[in-house]
This record gives sequence, structure tokens and C-alpha cells, in this order.
Amino acid sequence: MFSDDQLNEIIVEAENVPSRVVPEKTPVNSSFSMVSSISDIDVTDSQSFGNPDDKKSKQLLRFSTSLNESFLQTLHRSPGSVGIDTSHENIQGQKLIASLIPMTSRDRIKAIRSQPRTMEEKRNLKKMVDKEKSKQSHRILEFNCCAQCLNSVSQAYRRSKNSLSELLSYISLWQKTFKVIGGKFGTSVLSYFNFLRWLLKFNIFSFIVTFSFIIIPQFTVPEKNTLQFTGLEFFTGAGYFQDTVMYYGFYTNSTVQHGSSGAPYNMQLAYIFTIGACLIVCFFSLLFSMARYFRNNFINPHIYSRGITKLIFCWDFTVTHERAVKLKQKNLSTEIRENLSEIRQENVKLTLNQQLIHVLAHLAAWVVSTGVAIACCVAVYYLAENNSEFLKNHQNPGAVLLLPFLVSCINLATPRLYSLFRLVERYETPRREVYILLIRNIFLKISIIGILCYYWLNIVAQAGEECWETLIGQEIYRLLLMDFVFSLADSLLGEFLRRLIGMQFPTSLGLQEFDIARNVLELIYAQTLVWIGTFFCPLLPFIQMISLFIMFYVKNISLMMNFQPPSKAWRASQMMTFFIFLLFFPSFTGVLCTLAITIWRLKPSADCGPFRGLPFFIHSIYSWIDTLSKRPGYLWVVWIYQNLIGSVHFFFILTLIVLIITYLYWQITEGRKIMIRLLHEQIINEGKDKMFLIEKLAKLQDMEKRANTSSFTMERRDVEQTSPLHVREHNAAHDLRFRRSVQEENPKV
Repeated sequence: MFSDDQLNEIIVEAENVPSRVVPEKTPVNSSFSMVSSISDIDVTDSQSFGNPDDKKSKQLLRFSTSLNESFLQTLHRSPGSVGIDTSHENIQGQKLIASLIPMTSRDRIKAIRSQPRTMEEKRNLKKMVDKEKSKQSHRILEFNCCAQCLNSVSQAYRRSKNSLSELLSYISLWQKTFKVIGGKFGTSVLSYFNFLRWLLKFNIFSFIVTFSFIIIPQFTVPEKNTLQFTGLEFFTGAGYFQDTVMYYGFYTNSTVQHGSSGAPYNMQLAYIFTIGACLIVCFFSLLFSMARYFRNNFINPHIYSRGITKLIFCWDFTVTHERAVKLKQKNLSTEIRENLSEIRQENVKLTLNQQLIHVLAHLAAWVVSTGVAIACCVAVYYLAENNSEFLKNHQNPGAVLLLPFLVSCINLATPRLYSLFRLVERYETPRREVYILLIRNIFLKISIIGILCYYWLNIVAQAGEECWETLIGQEIYRLLLMDFVFSLADSLLGEFLRRLIGMQFPTSLGLQEFDIARNVLELIYAQTLVWIGTFFCPLLPFIQMISLFIMFYVKNISLMMNFQPPSKAWRASQMMTFFIFLLFFPSFTGVLCTLAITIWRLKPSADCGPFRGLPFFIHSIYSWIDTLSKRPGYLWVVWIYQNLIGSVHFFFILTLIVLIITYLYWQITEGRKIMIRLLHEQIINEGKDKMFLIEKLAKLQDMEKRANTSSFTMERRDVEQTSPLHVREHNAAHDLRFRRSVQEENPKV
């Protein structure tokens, strides 16, 4: 046994070996505990890095082995033999360095964490490794520093991303309400509320941008409103609101600057760039959302399995509350019913006569719906064309509500007429029925908006009114307000009365089902008006934000009280993709065309608005580009405008790239569908082969049982035939033995 002084000398000598792991003295107990922890690396290496094909695992294994050998050989030497075998120590140090160089910080931390040691021992081990790495050359040190920086940046990015996702999920609106709706009514009805929340986020962003860059700067310009507020302005949008930041005509065309040292703020550029930025962000958000939903719902292979594995074999064990568990169970049962219903609908096949009847019914419904839509458009055009003369002859302030009232009546009654066609058409799947209703309703509503835009840009704008931009903003405000009032009345009164009629009168009616197509088209119609009207009424996103917020609670209450779950359960995982596509085309593309005509072709009012005195709205951009072209430091902005923004070829190439990417995604989708179909056929064939083999095996087992039974029967017969002979022989032997015994006892006999 060594004394304490000898052990301390051994430790000092061990610290001076070429490995240079720990340069300062350490206590004996901690040293031995460190050695024991290092010696245990070999035990845990096979568990933590057991993959023999992994290069990093081999590197960690070599590192732990060399480190173990170095410390064990050093600490088991006697004091006199420490300085003798220096060449062996150099070899061990070189092995240690060679094993240490290719390791990354992540692998090193992973190896240290896997050790069943205290935190202090792990920290000491990490310090030893860090000090060894610091002895490397400057080039390797710089490379390691860069790698460590990249690792730290990646870790910080992952942590911030996870924290942000947790924060967004925590502050996300109506999460609990969505779970209740999805559990009771399924994903089809839930898709409407998801779409409503998605539009609400759009309008919140638009309001924040317009309020920050248009409305707040205008507040700094003092202008007194001389009109009197009567309360009727909430319905007509005119009167007192006309001289407020609500409409285009109130904004100044001067450059806002406070003091001689303050930065100038050009209201013309701020107005057009803010509206343009909102539209550009909405454009890319729509494209990104469509691509994301299209990838998740059409391209990923797991959607073709309908998530059966997730529904049956997965459970979130973090859900412990009894109410949350019941809600989760209800959601899972609803999703299973939807999947089974869809599988059942796919297996339904119609005869030739049934298919012919369905085609004729669909054709008749399309002819009637198209005729009704054309008649409604003609009526709206006639009303819009004669609206100016009607307003001149009627000085009543409420007369301006006639056109919005009639348009809202058409938008309310016609979709309900389209919904009655389901009684004749009788679609095989509810999804197809919703798609057809959406197409018919979008054709009606976009046609009405197109006629109104023609009326605004060709009649109102050319009529020589004092501030035609404000008049268009008021018209859009009234349309939006009237549509909101009709939606509220329909939800609070119409659906309630329909529930009473269905419960009290004929039992065949019963509770109604939620009309997804009609409600979604109401949202798309209102959002289209908001996008068009933002240029003429910058506060429209705020108004739409409030109306969507109220509409969510009204629809939720009406859904729970007046509706029943869909009679045919069906999955709506692809509905959001279709909703966003309809919002993008034709809704958003029509808005872009309307605003492009307004900015490039119409002359602004001469006495109001930020663009007063200009021949066209776009001339504010032209004059700004001319100003920048005279400054050498901003020539790159001029080049970007002339070669990218103002170039037709650039947009042609960009459109071509988008079409190519869309085509590639479509081909990927079709290829994966074929792959899934072939795999399904292969699984079916393998199942048939297994059944064939099982039947053959069963037959062989039956034949073997029969053979065994027959052989057992023959053996039994043989035994029965031979048993009487054995009995007679046994009796004879017994008689013989009896006679012999008698003779021995009585020899005379």
C-alpha cells in the first residue's frame, strides 16, 4: 500500500505525462473517482454508441479507450517507474490527441452525459478534454471555434424556434373551442372555423401596417372636422366619418416634417407603398399557405393511409385531466368514423342507369344555377347603373343603403337555393357536394363583385364627383356592414327558427346540418371587399377584424344550439387547401387587377387625397424614381425598379418558374399515388399468398391427423387380437405351478 505522500507524487507525475489532461493538483479521492469514472467509459460505450457502422461512435470509443489506458497505466505505476517509459507515454498521448481531434462538441457532451457519475466529475472530465483541445495548432483551433460557434448558433436557433412555437401555441386563439367543435362535429365543420381564424390573422396584420404607416402620420397633421355627428354614420358611412382618417379623401398630399431637423415623411409614397406591402405580404402568405397545405394534404404519403396507425395505436399520455381525456376520445372516435365512412364510400359502385340519371341531374342543376347567377348579375348591374339617378332624386340619407341591401339579399337567398339542389343531385360523397356548392357560390359572388367594380371604376370614377375615391370607400363600407348584419340575423334568427321548425313540425326535417360552402363563401366575399376597399378606406381591416371576432362567437353558439353533426362523416383534411385556393383565385387575383386598373389608368381627384394634382396614381412612383436617379447612392434602387419591378420579362419568367414548380409538385403527387396503389396491390397479393399457404398447411395437418388416426386404429386391433392368447397362456402356467406345489407337498399323491 502507498502512503498519502506517495500517492500525491504519483498524481503529480501522472499530470506531467504527455496527455497533459490536468495541469493542476487534485485531491486523491477526486482523482481516483475520476479514474473510476473514466474507466467506466468502456462499459457504457457499447450502450451509448453501440452502432458499429457509425464513425462518430467509433471515434468516441477510441477516445474513451485511449483515455482509460492512459490514466490506468499512469496511476498504477510506482513512483520510480513514472519517468522511465516516456516513449510509451508519448504514444499514449498521441493516441489521445488523434482520438480527440475528430470529435465535435456535441459528441463529446453526449459521451460525458452518458456516464453515471456526479455532475462535479462530469465537469472535471469536460475541463480535461477542453484543455487538451486547447493544445492544438492555431488552424485547428480556429476551425474548432467556428464549429463551436455554428453549433451554438444552431442550438440557439432550435431553442428559440421551440420557444416561439410553444408561445404561439399558448397564445393561439380558441384552441379549446376548436377541440370541442372537432370532437362533436368533425373536421369538416372545423375547417370553416380554421379558415375564419386564418382570415382574422390576415386582417390583424393589415390593420397594424396601415395604422402604423398611414393613420398615425396623418394624426400628426392637425385638421379640424366641422361636420356634426348624428349616429347615422355607423350605417351609411357618410357624414362625420367623411372627414376622418377612415377614408382616402382626408389624407394630405404634403410631406410631413416636424421641425427643420425632422426627417421628411412623404405621404404619397407611404400610402401607396403601405397598401402595396400589405398586398405583397398577403400574396406570398397565400402562396406559402397553399404550398404548405398542398404538401401536407396531397403530397405526403401518410395521407393515403388516412392516419389509421396514429388513430388506433397512438395516445397522448400527457393528457391526464378527465375532461381533456374525454374530449380526446371523442376526437379520435370522430376521426375513425370519418375514415371508415370514406373507405365505405370508395367501395360504392353505381350501375350504368344510375350513373346516367346522376349525370342528367347534375347537368340540369348546373343549367339552373348558371341561369340564376346570370339573372342575379343582370339585376345587380341594372341597380348599380341606375343608383346614381336614384340617389339624386331621393335626398333621404338612408337611400344609399338600397343597393347594399339588395345585393345582400341576393347573397343570402341564392346560396340557399343552391343548397336545395342536393335533394335532386344526391352526391355520393359529401366532399364533392361541398366542392360543387363552393364553385357555384364563388361564381355568383365574384361576378357580383366584378359588376360592382365595373360600376365604381367606370361610372363613379368618371362622373366628375368631387372625391370619387371616398364615395367608393363609403359604398364598400356599406356593403361590408350590410353583409355583416345579414349574417348576424341569419345566425341568430334564421337558424334558430329553422331549429324550431325542425323540432316541432315534420320529424323528417329534424335538426339542420352546418352549410360549409355557404358560410365559407360569405367569408371570401367579405375579405375580397376588404382587400379592394383598403385603398379607399384604410380602416376596413380593423372593421373586418371586429366583425370576424364577433362572427366566430355567434357562429359557435349557433352551431352548438341549432345544428347536428353531419349525417355522413367525412374527412376534410384537404378543404383548407381548396378554401385558400378560392381565396387566391379568383378573389385575390381579381383584387390585384382592380387595383392595378385604379393605379395605372384612373385619374385621382383634384381636391382630396394624397395623390391630388397627379395625372395618375402611379406618377408618384415615377417622380420618386426620377429623384433617386439623380443621386448616385440610390442608383441600385432605380436599376431594380427598371429591370425587375417595371419589367414584363421578369414577371413572365417568374410566372414560368411558378408554373414549372407547380407541375413538378403535381407529378410528384401523381407518382406517389401510383406508388401507394402498387404497394396496396402488393400487400393484397401477399395476403392472398399467405392465405393460400395457410390453407395448404391446414390440409397437410388434416391429412397427418387422418394418417395418425388410422395407424392408431390398426395397432389397437392387433392388440385386441393378441390378448386372448396371452390370457390362456397365463392360466396354463398358473395351473402348472399349482400342480407342482401340490406334488411337492404330497409326494404320495
